[in-house]
Amino acid sequence: MHRTECKQGNQTENKPGKVYLVGAGPGDEELITLKGVRAIEEADVILYDRLSSPGLLRYQKSGTELIDVGKKPDHHKVPQEEINKILIDKALEGKIVTRIKGGDPFVFGRGGEEALSLEREGILYEVVPGITSAIAVPAYGGIPVTQRNISTSFHVITGHENPEKEEAMVDYSLLAKLQGTLIFLMGIKALPNITKKLLNEGMKPNTKAAVIHRGTTAKEKKAVGTLETIVEEVKKKKIISPGIIVVGEVAGFSDQMDWRRFMPLKNKRILLTRSRKQASTLRKQLMSLGAEVVEYPSIKIVEEKEPGKLSHHILQLKESGAANLFFSSPNGVEAFFDGLKVIKKDIRNLKDMKITAIGESTKKALENRGVMDVEIPESYTLEGALEMFAAKLQNGDILYHVRGSLGRDLLEKELSKKGIQVIEKDFYSTERPKDSGDLKEILSRGIDAITFTSSSTVQFFLESLSDEVIDSVQKSKIFAIGPVTAETAKSFGLTVDTIASPHTIKGLVDAMVKDVKEE
Repeated sequence: MHRTECKQGNQTENKPGKVYLVGAGPGDEELITLKGVRAIEEADVILYDRLSSPGLLRYQKSGTELIDVGKKPDHHKVPQEEINKILIDKALEGKIVTRIKGGDPFVFGRGGEEALSLEREGILYEVVPGITSAIAVPAYGGIPVTQRNISTSFHVITGHENPEKEEAMVDYSLLAKLQGTLIFLMGIKALPNITKKLLNEGMKPNTKAAVIHRGTTAKEKKAVGTLETIVEEVKKKKIISPGIIVVGEVAGFSDQMDWRRFMPLKNKRILLTRSRKQASTLRKQLMSLGAEVVEYPSIKIVEEKEPGKLSHHILQLKESGAANLFFSSPNGVEAFFDGLKVIKKDIRNLKDMKITAIGESTKKALENRGVMDVEIPESYTLEGALEMFAAKLQNGDILYHVRGSLGRDLLEKELSKKGIQVIEKDFYSTERPKDSGDLKEILSRGIDAITFTSSSTVQFFLESLSDEVIDSVQKSKIFAIGPVTAETAKSFGLTVDTIASPHTIKGLVDAMVKDVKEE
């Protein structure tokens, strides 16, 4: 294989690729840096493993090649030497390669080995530092690694030295004499040996200690005790790798400074099934309450872009004489107004029309487009809209309904009985996305709740399931935004635990908070 002759900053006639070694932080996906997100957005190829948050992959551009190098304790899915080779080979193809690593790439992340391999081959690369778990995990567990008058230093030590080394590099006689906080990474299995060595070297048995498993995530587990008792505490809590060990008096602040106790959803991992574009509001609200949110978009909204069809739809609205315009989703609002723009029309085409939205979120979407006088039914469902129109419209009236390709024909079917003409036009289609992610991997990490915000999310999600993951779905709590969505879920054999009331995103979030409080 031809290898480029360029060193950093010197380009040859071949366009060189570039490698980003990105620290993704300790687990909470919001702890990645802005520069790290940009590196993911620009990547042609992404290498990732279990220590990086799967939610970060939503920043990838369409067509990005994903390579799971899946490191697990005692089982490296792809050996480090092979990872180095992949980075080099992909960069030599002229691609932007982003290697996502948990924590910081240069803190026990073998990022140095990857950087040196790139140096040897003359590959352009950039290191993007990340928030190390050595600081962030204790902080999320209520433990400051330094505290005035208690600990003025902290020391980060590997708890998992290379077994092939003839002589250990960790000097426990020195560590036992230090006055600061000791933080051991990758040391859960070695905990009995670590505590024994520290005690043998003279560290006080009543020294505070803590072990935190999967810190900063919804699956966090914490054991607190002393150097003498922490091994038994870990056994009681059934804590396994991955995790970190904190030894020092600051570990005693764990309960007092447990700031996450005020977040009602802090121990919940919630799966969202709406489209990526739609999910942001729900995702942000859940994360602000402490939830770990995972997106598996089961639907994709595709707006009608063909000018001829759009012109026909808009012309029919004008020529029909319809005085009533109804939007049954925010997607319809966006598609309709984007369509107006495509055919060089604007909001003035809606003057003198009575505009109705199915609910608050659709009304908000209209307001964002400059339409302020919008009516909504008491019940945010198509049935609620039907009841309102049946009461207000008369024989001979015309209702123009902006909807999607999977919309129900309830309005046309029922209102036509009263002599009301309903014109229904599809301004967008609902499709199944091709790059939602590895559902088996998502479910293997545990899911506490699954949210469905439309019948189409239910249908497409369940149709994508394999027999090996259906049990995991059935063990999760199911939250539906409304009765129609709930009925669809039930028709597929799911047990719906809660229906949001009101049938809004906020109602859905409130329902989950209420459910936690009642557990």
